[in-house]
Amino acid sequence: MNSGDAAGPGGGATPGARRPRVGLLGTGPWAARTHAPALAAHAGSDFAGIWGRNADAAAELAREYGVKVYESPDALFADCDVAAFALPPDVQAPLAVRAAAAGCHLLLDKPVATTVEGARDLAGATARHGVASIVFLTLRFAEPAAGWIREQAGRPGWLHGRAHWFGAVYPPDGEQSPYAASPWRRQKGGLWDVGPHALSVLIPVLGEVTSVSAARGPADLVHLVLRHASGASSTAALTLSAPRAAAGVGLELRGAPGVAELPDWTDVPGAYGRALDALLTAARTGTPHPCDAEFGRRLTELLAEAEAQLTAEDRAAVEPCG
Repeated sequence: MNSGDAAGPGGGATPGARRPRVGLLGTGPWAARTHAPALAAHAGSDFAGIWGRNADAAAELAREYGVKVYESPDALFADCDVAAFALPPDVQAPLAVRAAAAGCHLLLDKPVATTVEGARDLAGATARHGVASIVFLTLRFAEPAAGWIREQAGRPGWLHGRAHWFGAVYPPDGEQSPYAASPWRRQKGGLWDVGPHALSVLIPVLGEVTSVSAARGPADLVHLVLRHASGASSTAALTLSAPRAAAGVGLELRGAPGVAELPDWTDVPGAYGRALDALLTAARTGTPHPCDAEFGRRLTELLAEAEAQLTAEDRAAVEPCG
């Protein structure tokens, strides 16, 4: 199916047109806390139903919202115009390729994949099948952060950006987050989970990344040093294992315009609704959004390059000298 004819300006339905049907894949904490409530509240589409690898969890979430439980991803794809993903990245990527082949527009989670091959296959499928895509990078859709990013991207002369994302998913000094049960998140750490968020701000403001260097800190803390096409540089410190007292997110820019700091943002379900609006607009107009699967591919390439450097560093640290 294709919602291009059903989606009106700003993602709303045109008069007399059927509203796009959205199916959700995934039943974990992120799906239950953000995706499902945002899809149920969205005024420009219909929340059609849910598929999950855990059938009992899918049934429970579907009952809460009064929607259908799909027995297979392909049944959901056949019945829906939009496939919204709340799945681990390397489960998401091949299913999204199948969704694109079925004609579904894609509302993806970040990272789109943790392998370059998976990310390239996904981006290629969207182009091949002519479907729209959005990667839900929270800061690009949560206000006032999203407006701040657009404003700073239009101001020339930035020299440097400094980002930190200290998440307390695995704090050494307290109860773990509901997201701590995620195997891929524990394996991949802050680089892959919150790195896409930092890059999603630094790239539109400072330009494409031309080189990346990575180094380890304590636990899963990773430091990135980036060069950008504009000539600017940036750094990012990323972890999911911060003590609760040290947790927080920030980003600062310095240059000819002075100093600018990323404002607070809290409305994540509202941001998800705006991401769906952007997807429906891209489907209707045929104009790709800056946060599409192609951008998701580029983020995966950068993170994979950083990970390769860290792996080489780890190997050198344990190999005997001489």
